[in-house]
Amino acid sequence: PAPLPVPVPQPAKSACANPDALGVSRMVVIDTTGGPGFGFLQYKQFDFLTDKEVVLTFDDGPWPTTPAVLKALADECTKAIFFPVGKHTTYHPEILKQVFAAGHTVGSHTWSHAHLDGKKMAEPQMKEEIEKGFSAVKMAIGTAPAPFFRFPGLGHTQTALGYLASRNISMFSVDVDSNDFKSSGPDQVINNVMTKLDKQGKGVILMHDLQKHTAIALPTLLRRLKAGGYKVVQMKAKQQLETLPEYDAMLVKDQKVPAVASRPISSVVQTVSQ
Repeated sequence: PAPLPVPVPQPAKSACANPDALGVSRMVVIDTTGGPGFGFLQYKQFDFLTDKEVVLTFDDGPWPTTPAVLKALADECTKAIFFPVGKHTTYHPEILKQVFAAGHTVGSHTWSHAHLDGKKMAEPQMKEEIEKGFSAVKMAIGTAPAPFFRFPGLGHTQTALGYLASRNISMFSVDVDSNDFKSSGPDQVINNVMTKLDKQGKGVILMHDLQKHTAIALPTLLRRLKAGGYKVVQMKAKQQLETLPEYDAMLVKDQKVPAVASRPISSVVQTVSQ
């Protein structure tokens, strides 16, 4: 008899310790050529979610509240897209490393959370906000980020859209806004999401991982999604974004990070008790 075909080795899947977890129902890979947009509030070209499917997204991190968000997601064995702010990434690079290591998709949300639809913003400044944000993410996670971008305040211009398209960066808007930044507490965050979601039936959910109410609300919210029959879709990029060397260099210069320590570690750090 002919020899049996040798099975192709598959990457080991980490087992989910929670048998009733929300999990991930499917993973989609996005070809970002030309900068496709997602989220029906602004971009209606690609309606790929079926009824009861959601994409979880978090803006404005990394922040000291982010690990609590990561724990809630891990407890439910589910995945999200994070859109970090470049400056925050330089404050808390180790937290963004945790986000990436947990298998979430990491895009960008500009360098300084500047609104790119402002009348006074010149094109070079707009490019710097976009590119430096991605460079900061790359510096923190040690590898190329996903070419996924969300405009602060969801405010875009044709120039900015054109630039992102030229860089093959996908734009993200929203279907369900948690309004967590102006919620009175965790219960209101949960109520905002579920009320809008039950009305719309599916969509990209916008939350902020630097909001304390969101971090507190998330375990309950994820259980509510599961109870409501909702399923999470994980979005990844077909190819990662090559950051531009000039902005990488600008970031290193800004941070004034020395490549090599000027003093031996023993003269800086001493153990006094153990």
